[in-house]
Amino acid sequence: MANPNIAGTSTTIYGVTAYLTPGTTAATVLLSNAASSGTVMKINQIVAANVSGSAAVNVTVAINNLAAGAGTAFPVASVVSVPQAASLIVVDKTTAIYLMENSSITVTSGTSSGITYSISYELIA
Repeated sequence: MANPNIAGTSTTIYGVTAYLTPGTTAATVLLSNAASSGTVMKINQIVAANVSGSAAVNVTVAINNLAAGAGTAFPVASVVSVPQAASLIVVDKTTAIYLMENSSITVTSGTSSGITYSISYELIA
């Protein structure tokens, strides 16, 4: 099921918030929606908070066209500098996106453990 009908009478919606501070500068999976999961995820918010304490940190947030960070990455925010002790709102309710089956969201930080990402989404099944 590549695109679940979210208006179906048996639809269930769960609110979820998750957090991640990658300990690497490589692309890291923030959220993945497996193939044939039968779900769609409405991303309401992604925030990147600079926790490095000493300098600005670059961030990239991308949607990958395969689950688990595989496939091609399509940036939503590309190499954006987040100042020391500041946050960047990458996605909010005015720019909400849907994460379909067999796709994922990856994040890349310019400094290891320099950014904490938070993501709030609705898991629609």
